[in-house]
Amino acid sequence: MAQRYPTNWDIEKYIDDTEPEHHWELRKAFMNAHKGKFQEDYLVALAKTFTNIEFLGCIYPEGLMVRIAELSKDVAKEYREIKKTKLQRTFVSGSNAAENKISKTYIPEYSTNLNKKPIYQLKRYFGERGSY
Repeated sequence: MAQRYPTNWDIEKYIDDTEPEHHWELRKAFMNAHKGKFQEDYLVALAKTFTNIEFLGCIYPEGLMVRIAELSKDVAKEYREIKKTKLQRTFVSGSNAAENKISKTYIPEYSTNLNKKPIYQLKRYFGERGSY
């Protein structure tokens, strides 16, 4: 049988006033799910590591990443489902952005003026000489 650890400590004392509410809620859920399975200080550290991975994209040694993945699979399931439906930022490298600006290309579906032809169609018509 696995060793049990004291559960008479208050998780709420580990709230961080600088932490966003949804970070705290997920960290608290992680601690509640595993309270009694680990020593208090170790569980608090695991929970912080879990939220650092989940929210900040931090990377740790492989053994720790595997352990956190195993411990968090049920806790993070609902959060990850919600995250899938949220708007995601798309990053463009500086070189791609500069190239698009120089070549005057853009994504036509974002055009608000439907009477204008997208630039890529104009380039096809006029060629690359820039006589638009």
